[in-house]
Formats: sequence, structure tokens, C-alpha cells
Amino acid sequence: MKYNLLLLLSLVLVGTALNAQDKFTISGYIEDASSGEMLIEANVFDDASASGTVSNLYGFYSMTLPGNDTVRLSFSYIGYATQSFAIYLDKDITLNIKLEDEATLSEVVVVADEVEPNIEDETQMSKVEVPIEQIKQIPALLGEVDVLKAMQLLPGIQSGGEGTSGLYVRGGSPDQNLILLDGVPVYNVSHLFGFFSVFNADAINNVTLTKGGFPARFGGRLSSVMEINMKEGNSKEFHGEGSIGLIASKLTLEGPIVKDKTSFLISGRRTYIDLLARPFLKRQLEDELPGYYFYDVNAKVNHKFNDKHRLYASAYAGQDVFYIKINEDDEYIQDSRLKWGNITSALRWNYMISNKLFANTTLTYSRYRFETSTETEERYDGEVERFAFKYFSGIEDFGGKIDFDFVPSPDHYIRFGTSATHHTFSPGVLQLDLGDETDFDFDTLIGTTDTRAWEMTLYVEDDMRIGENFSANVGLHGSAFLVNGESYFSLQPRVGMRYLLPQRYALKGSFSMMAQYINLLTNEGVGLPTDLWVPTTDQIKPQRSWQAALGVAKTFGSDFEVSIEGYYKKMTNLVSYKEGASFFDFNDWQTKVTQGDGEAYGVEFFVQKKKGKTTGWLGYTLSWNNRIFPEINSGEEYPFKYDRRHDLSLVVVHRFNDKISVSGSWVYGTGNSITLNEARYIAFNPNGDGTGFNSGNTVEVPGSKNNYRMAAYHRLDFGVDFTKQKKRYERTFSLGAYNAYSRKNPYFIYYSEGDNKFKQVSLFPVIPYFTYSFKF
Repeated sequence: MKYNLLLLLSLVLVGTALNAQDKFTISGYIEDASSGEMLIEANVFDDASASGTVSNLYGFYSMTLPGNDTVRLSFSYIGYATQSFAIYLDKDITLNIKLEDEATLSEVVVVADEVEPNIEDETQMSKVEVPIEQIKQIPALLGEVDVLKAMQLLPGIQSGGEGTSGLYVRGGSPDQNLILLDGVPVYNVSHLFGFFSVFNADAINNVTLTKGGFPARFGGRLSSVMEINMKEGNSKEFHGEGSIGLIASKLTLEGPIVKDKTSFLISGRRTYIDLLARPFLKRQLEDELPGYYFYDVNAKVNHKFNDKHRLYASAYAGQDVFYIKINEDDEYIQDSRLKWGNITSALRWNYMISNKLFANTTLTYSRYRFETSTETEERYDGEVERFAFKYFSGIEDFGGKIDFDFVPSPDHYIRFGTSATHHTFSPGVLQLDLGDETDFDFDTLIGTTDTRAWEMTLYVEDDMRIGENFSANVGLHGSAFLVNGESYFSLQPRVGMRYLLPQRYALKGSFSMMAQYINLLTNEGVGLPTDLWVPTTDQIKPQRSWQAALGVAKTFGSDFEVSIEGYYKKMTNLVSYKEGASFFDFNDWQTKVTQGDGEAYGVEFFVQKKKGKTTGWLGYTLSWNNRIFPEINSGEEYPFKYDRRHDLSLVVVHRFNDKISVSGSWVYGTGNSITLNEARYIAFNPNGDGTGFNSGNTVEVPGSKNNYRMAAYHRLDFGVDFTKQKKRYERTFSLGAYNAYSRKNPYFIYYSEGDNKFKQVSLFPVIPYFTYSFKF
């Protein structure tokens, strides 16, 4: 596999090098003029040849064009003034570009619409980008800006339920999403049992989600890849921003350590429900003190040695803590805690090997850990008895990768690289400790031992243009997984194509195969932190999928991007708990699961406007999502819990002026599928002496899997921002409401014995919010 990929890469490099004669290269970096922040996927367009490229994740771009002639280059990025240059090209040129925010300029240079790259110019399909400033303006639960909840408003992406932050992408499950923070996997993305995500929007530069047509550089998950990149830190001057809300506050600081050379960013967020409630709880609960809080910390430092070498170090740490403390006159003391959280870090070295070849080397670390514990101490007649237990599970990764970008000409953008990750899985261990003041002491571990595995990848892809109207991205992704003496290998072809029809309608198609070697065991309920990450083993086979998509895209005017896509996805070796299996069974987890297949198909319609005073989008999805497991539902096919026939979302943000802006979002979705019993009866058994019958037992008659669909979900959120520029800072008051017309959306359904019927439980009525934000 390795040598086939290297041979393919060599042929591509040799072929493209033959066309390099009498051509010269313009290369450099594109950055924000005021902060020095690198601009990701900024557009570079040559008017003379009608060819273009984009900057990579680190702001680097490269274009090789015919020499001894004048080229007319335009550099553009959403929200920034376009810059244009006429250059006589007779040698290789380094040209670093500093784009200025349109809001800071009195005049804006505008390039004609026909040379501005649009959605129809991209080969890639099934990819969505939402500007982080737009995400910040979307109304959110209790005013907490949430990146993942903004993603849930996009077509093809669903939430798991009211208030939750899990993502279900094109029929997949949350574990089938590869969520990367500065290139590092984040395994648990939720705070407060799923009501908030772990990502602090103030520390984020950009968010991109790919849900199909995966380029070869992506792998390891079946359904989506979300790339979240942190800000680098202002290299020009010191700045800060923060907010005070109903349940949490946050503060972000950034600035130069050495101007234009070294910069830093640090951002923190913490809830304070426990601190505010503590005085009231002490009065109401004399012997008990419950509490809950979560926190996040993001930090980043980057250093520019010169135009060829840059070094980045970033880290994230976050944790949720729920606790109950009991003290009954020092005779009975109990301390119970439930904790879960992530730690991630990355060290990246950018090296511009030449004006056509760029390398990025990354070392990564990621850890997720869930822990629940109770310690008790009881005193009676001078004796002390103690009891303690601790349950913990998690996953820990150490990894390294190197990625290359090679741009031999405007007609070829070649990427290749390799990676290796060492996983340590802790599927669940219970530690017991009992003792007293005598010699008695009992300390033991119960559960599954750690499992260690290696995951390795190798890929090559070429985004090529063939003629004026046709482009394609063709690649191959190879992966291997080594665990407990067992080896799994996979070759995954990836193809994406675009053909430009008359009137600039772009016809796009894609095909991709994916493999996934790690699994999340979940009971399909609320996003509990007790869900277990487990590996592929000799008994559990890797999840695999293939997905095909076909669509049409076009930009109307210069602002409205419109696309419609149809897709079909087939998944095999999916993992689910067997019917009746319990998380609290400490036997081998492999005996509690079964594997089966799934399919998802549908059509997505999307209209997005990113520029102007009014921005937002309209998305609609029509979809089907089914599962079939030999040991579930008697082997019959059934709808997945999150099979949602119709899903509609509308998001609008309007800025009246620099002081007032309004925003609103409305969502509608078909209700989730759940399993309800179909009947119940009393079974009377004869008495042993033959004199009659006993009082009898209630017998439930189960229905088929997911045989009932809850009521439809719909909700309106709105918000208003009042901004004022003070002498030394800018302040914003944000007011709004979540679920504005107080729709009683179903959270779960239960059977009421007294009323002899099923009843619906709703979670959130209308919830107003208020936030004070500031920048300096």
C-alpha cells in the first residue's frame, strides 16, 4: 500500500514538473493587517489567466504563472477589502499580503463580480463554512454562544434533542464526527450533559464542516470532519474581550510578546451557578451542599522565525464537576463527585521548503476522562468505618503527523502526508476501598483493563483543473490499525468532480470510502459523559462506509450562494448495545454489543448570504435513516432514533447600523423515533393448592424498535445587540429569548400508571437571556 501511494505521487510530481518551464511563482502569506492573524482560505485570482488558488490553514499561498508578461492578481476574503496588483512576472516573487477589515476603511476596492471566486468555482462539495462573527450573533440558550448549536442549524446536520450539542450528520452518530481543535481530536464536546459545547467562540478563528465528498487528507470517521482553528493572538498590539452572562463569564487576552514575531492568546470561561446558589443552599439544606460548575481554558503561543519557519503551541483544558457534600455533625461525612473533561495540546512547525512546497509537522496529545467517586466516613461509639469507590473511563492519544502542500501550477494543488497515533482505551474500571480502625482493609479493582493500539495513515490527493470548465479532486487514503496482535488495513479512494454549465451553474459529484477504528458506546439517550470509547478488536470489526453525492451550486448576484445536493450513504459494522445490555455491567464490554448496518439518503437545499447588512441562511433537508442489527428488533430493519424526515432552519442577522443589530432563528424538525410498549395486561397464575388465582402480575407487550414518533420540534429564538464605542473600549448589551413562543417540545415520553396513558415531558419554556460584552 505504501509503495503504491509513493509511486502515484512520484508520477504526479514528474508530470507537473514537465509543465513548469518558462513559468514563475508568486508566493507568500495573507494576513489581517491590524492583528497579523493569518487568513485561512483567502482567495487569490489571476484575471489574465482566469485561474486562482486559496491560502492554506496557515495563510500560505502559491501560484505559478506564465512568465515575461503582466499578471493581475486580486486578493480577497469575506469582510475584508479586496486588493489588486499588476505585476510584470519575470522571476519568482515573494508577496506577503495584508488585507484590511472593510469596517475600518472609508473606501473599499471592489473587484468585478466575474473574477471573484464563488461556490461554483470550488471542486469541493458538501462543505459548509460559517464566519465566526456570524455565529456569535445567533441567539443561544441563556446567551451562551455555541459553535456546535450553530452547526445544528445547517442542512444535513441534526441535534440529538432539546438543548443538546451532539451532531448527527447525514444519518451518522456523534462518534462518527472527527472534531479537530487546532488539528487535535476532541472526544467529548459537551458541557452540562450536552446543553453547551466545550468551544469558547472568543478563542476561535474559523469553523469548517465537511459532511461528504471527503478529500483524501481526511480519515478516521464515517460522517463528518469539523475543523476548528484557534486564533493565533494579535502580533501588533494588546487586546482583550469578555462577557458576563446569566450562568457564565469569560475573558480573552491576546497580544505581542515580540511585535510582529511572537504573540500569545489566553482565554478562560467558568460558570458560577454553584457560587451564587451556595448561600441559599446552606440555609435550605443544613447538612447537604450540592453544586455544579464547568470551566474551559484555551492558550496559544506562536513565533515567526522568518518567512520560511513558524512555530505554534496551543492547548485546551476543560472540565465539568458535579458534587454533593454531606456532613451530619461529623458523625456521617460524604463527598460524592462526578467529573469529566478534555485536555488537548499541539506543537506545530511550518516550513516553507520552497515557493511551491509547504510542510507542516505536528505533535498532538488528547485525553478524555470520566470519573465518578464517593467517599464516606461514619463514626459510631468511637469507631470509624470508611467506604470509597471510584469509577473511571476514558481515552488518551499521543500522535504525530506531517502534511505537505505542493502547488506546481494553478491547475494542480497537491497534498500528501502521513500520521501515526497511539491510543490508550480505558473502557471502565471500578475501584473499591473499605476499611475501619481495625486491621480490616479491602482494596480492589473491578472491570476491563486498558487496551493499547496504533493507528496510521498515508494519503495523497490532487485538486486539478482540466480545461476551463472541469475540475476534479482525486486522491487515495490508506490506513492501518494494530491492536492486541490483530491488524486491519484499508484503502479508501476519494473522487470529487465539478463541471461548469452555461450561466455558471456548477454540476458537482463525489464518491468517498471511509473506515473508522474507534467506537462510542452509547444508549442513544442524552449525551451522558458515561458513554464509553472503545477500539476495534479481534471481535469488533472496523466501521466502514461509502457515500455518493450529486448536486448543483450557483452564486446569484455577488451575495447569495445556493446549492442543492442529493446523497446516499451505506454503513457497515456499526456498533450498538444489545437489547437489555447495561452500562453498569462490569463484564467485558465486547459481550454487551452487537454490530449491524445502516443506510441514509436524502436531499439538502441551502441558501447562504455571508456579506452585507443582512446575513444568514435557509436550509432544508428531506432524509431517511435506517438500521438493521441481527440481535436487535428480531433482525428486522428499523428507523434510527434520529431519523428525521423533514428538517428546516432559517437564520437571519441584520445590522441596522454600528449600534443596533437584531438576529433570529427558527427551526422545525420531524419528531424523534422512540420505542413504546404496545399493550399491557394482568397475568393471573393459579394458586398452588388449586383453590383459585393469585393477584397476578403486570405484563408489558413491547413494540417494534422505534415504533412511535414524537411530536414535531419547532422553536423560535431572537436577540438584539446594543453596541456603543466608548473612549477606551467597546461595550455591547445583548438581550433575547430562547424558545420565544414557549413551544412545549417533547424531551421524553413516559407511561403514567394513575392516568393509564403516555405523557410527554418538555424541558425548556421561553428562557430570556442577558449578556454584557466588552472589547478593548
